[in-house]
Amino acid sequence: MPESRIASPFGAVSVAIAPIAPIAPMSRAILRCREADIGRISKKLGIALPREACRSAADHATSALWLGPDEWLILGADMQEEDWVPGLAARLEGERCSLVDVSHRQVALSIDGPRAEDILASGCALDLALAAFPEGMCTRTMFAKAEIVLWRTRRSRFHLEVWRSFARYVETLLHEAESET
Repeated sequence: MPESRIASPFGAVSVAIAPIAPIAPMSRAILRCREADIGRISKKLGIALPREACRSAADHATSALWLGPDEWLILGADMQEEDWVPGLAARLEGERCSLVDVSHRQVALSIDGPRAEDILASGCALDLALAAFPEGMCTRTMFAKAEIVLWRTRRSRFHLEVWRSFARYVETLLHEAESET
């Protein structure tokens, strides 16, 4: 397992970096709206909904991932905030849109490090090279037999959303690929 040196009050310490790790629980919602309403809805949500295919927008606490011409996955960093989705719904009152809480439907994994592309390539047919799948790009795709949402958050870090019922299967395959590459 790769190691990194970090500063501590006792000097530099080596710590293991896990290339595959669960991401803390977060709030999730699927938003659907018409093209003509995107600007107004973006203002009410406080984040510009991406209009370009397979792109994302993020601020410190909220992210919006374009999943289709009229569909976004909205991620909230703090799952402890039980009223997050109802709060979003209240801001969108009167708008012609659909907002569905999917917080408990899926979980997220982080795949991080210089081998992240190779690990993901073991079960994903996409070209994940930085030139083909740049930072901020996201898409629905398959990992082996499971549908996932894959998002490149940094040069060598991916965020993978998977339905809870497939999570153990996907994580097991990722760890197998990690041990083989």
